[in-house]
Amino acid sequence: MTPQELAVRSAAPLAGWLAVSSLALPGGSPLRGAAVVLFLAAGPGAALVRICGPALAARPAEGPVERRDPAFERHSDLLERLMLTVFVSVSAALIVGTVFIATHAFSAQRVLLTLTLLTTVAAFCPRLRASPPRTAKGTAL
Repeated sequence: MTPQELAVRSAAPLAGWLAVSSLALPGGSPLRGAAVVLFLAAGPGAALVRICGPALAARPAEGPVERRDPAFERHSDLLERLMLTVFVSVSAALIVGTVFIATHAFSAQRVLLTLTLLTTVAAFCPRLRASPPRTAKGTAL
């Protein structure tokens, strides 16, 4: 693992632990709110989408017939990953919060700590391998 890859993998868990440590700040602190919102909006999703990276890259975006943007595939794939990161993060927060509500153990600190632990584990999991492309009949090429 290269130092650059380690830094990229560590960014989401570091943001989570920063958000957990920001709970020591006063309740109405804007710094506390910003750290928690930034982590909840992107942290868990960034770690989980990174695991699926090769599978997502197996099929690049298909552009329109008339191409005005030569880098359409790269921009489209980047936007796809960004949106997946946000949606997976929000979904993970909702699922974890719902589980704690259903078990009558809900607290914001528990949800944040659970998501931070999930993000830390996911950040250091190996990536999934991309499956070979399928033909129309369902057999591999």
